Amino acid sequence: MAPRRARKRAEGGASSNVFSMFDQSQIQEFKEAFTIMDQNRDGFIDKEDLRDTFAALGRINVKNEELEAMVKEAPGPINFTVFLTMFGEKLKGTDPEETILHAFKVFDTEGKGFVKADFIKEKLMTQADRFSEEEVKQMFAAFPPDVCGNLDYRSLCYIITHGEEKD
Repeated sequence: MAPRRARKRAEGGASSNVFSMFDQSQIQEFKEAFTIMDQNRDGFIDKEDLRDTFAALGRINVKNEELEAMVKEAPGPINFTVFLTMFGEKLKGTDPEETILHAFKVFDTEGKGFVKADFIKEKLMTQADRFSEEEVKQMFAAFPPDVCGNLDYRSLCYIITHGEEKD
C-alpha cells in the first residue's frame, strides 16, 4: 500500500504545482468561485452543490445526468486543488493573443498584418457588443492607424495581451 500522502495525491489527481500556473489574484478569484459553488461549505463540490449553484443562478431543472457528467470530469472528489487543476487543464494551450490574432486574420484576407481602420470601426459599431463612437475614438487614440488608415492588428494584439509594445 502506498504511503498516505502519495495515495492521496494519486486519488485526487492533483499536485500543488497547479498553483504555479496562476498568479495570486487569479487564485483568489478561483477561490471565491469555489466558495460560491461549495454551497454546503464542506470543502468539496459535489452534485448537490452544483444543483444548488444552478438554482441560485435561476436554472432550477438541471438533469441528474448533466450534474453527474460534470462531477465525472474530475479525477476524484473536487476540493479546491482539483478545481484549480481542472481549470488549468481547460485553459492549457489557449493563447489569448493567438485567439485575438485569429479573429483579426478573418478580416485580413490578403494576410498583410493590417486591416483598414474604417472597416474595423464599422464592424465594432455594428456587430455583437457594439462600440460607441467614443469607445472607438478611445481605441484609436490609444492605438492610432498609420497614415494610410491601416491598423496593425499584430501589434494591437500584443499590446492587448501583454500591456506594452514589442521592442
